[in-house]
Amino acid sequence: MRAAKPVLAVLALSALVLAGTWTAGWFFARPINHPVPPPDPPGRVVHLTASDGVRIEGSYWPGEREEGPAILLLHGINASREMFDAHARWLNGLGYAVLAIDFRGQGGSDAVPRTFGWNETRDARAALDFLRRLHPARRVGIIGVSMGGAAALMGEEGPLPVEAMVLQAVYPNLRTAVANRANRAGSPVLTFFAEPLLSYQSWPRHGVRPEAISPIGGLARYPGDVLVIGGETDLSTLPVDTVAMYRAAPGRKALWLVDGASHVETSNLWSEPYRRHVRCLFARTLGEPARARHRPAVDQRRGPIVTSQKSGTAPIRSGRMLVPRPALTTSVRPFSSIRPQA
Repeated sequence: MRAAKPVLAVLALSALVLAGTWTAGWFFARPINHPVPPPDPPGRVVHLTASDGVRIEGSYWPGEREEGPAILLLHGINASREMFDAHARWLNGLGYAVLAIDFRGQGGSDAVPRTFGWNETRDARAALDFLRRLHPARRVGIIGVSMGGAAALMGEEGPLPVEAMVLQAVYPNLRTAVANRANRAGSPVLTFFAEPLLSYQSWPRHGVRPEAISPIGGLARYPGDVLVIGGETDLSTLPVDTVAMYRAAPGRKALWLVDGASHVETSNLWSEPYRRHVRCLFARTLGEPARARHRPAVDQRRGPIVTSQKSGTAPIRSGRMLVPRPALTTSVRPFSSIRPQA
């Protein structure tokens, strides 16, 4: 009888750990919907349907030219399209058509479980189909933040067929993302046990192995231009993860590690250098919208954006893509100067 007690204690502890991690998995995947205010004119609310029938809500701003280039805005987890209000107003002010969506389980879309980018790929593809259905030949760029960038890169059909992507704080694969977050919460020993117990819930919950949830694998198959942005103090997507994402991209690419930026700060970048780099990428790959060069770029929350010549106009080389030299408050460094962590 005494010998059975340790066994029973181990079994009870194991059951408690399994129940706790299963509950944690449910908590992280649960829907967190909330109403999103409609955009100001000329924006309007649109309703899309993903390939699995999930209803997706978004905001669409028509561009200066009907057939002109468009930008698709894909938010991160625990957010909604509201995070892109300033982006949308700024990009639309430049003349681009803009579509920002709420992923499933967030914002105004259907309240179904979230899948950290896997099923969200269906939402992103429905959004791209909407833009191309309006004008099949239009060129499209994407700004994808964290899970939003992952959704643009994964899925059964591969990366979204667009001309350019800005990827901010995007994790390389699910297991690394879970491990990084577990490390923030506890010791390496806790991570060793908790990571597989959390990651492998993707199989019973979503019908997919965690190894398949791999944005870096999708990026390796993406031929378009990419600006990869990470934070030097990001503990959720480590600098070494951002460097790995950059290395995986086969096309023209640029890498920006932002000095002192955490995951939240990298996800919510809204600085003059950020706008300049994004505009440079989209102008290069999509073309400037008609008459956009005659308009001032306007930050609706802070007034006109002034681009100082003192911030630098001489480009620096980052991979095979030229990007403008940044202001002193942030940094864009050549890939050759970045030393990945061991």
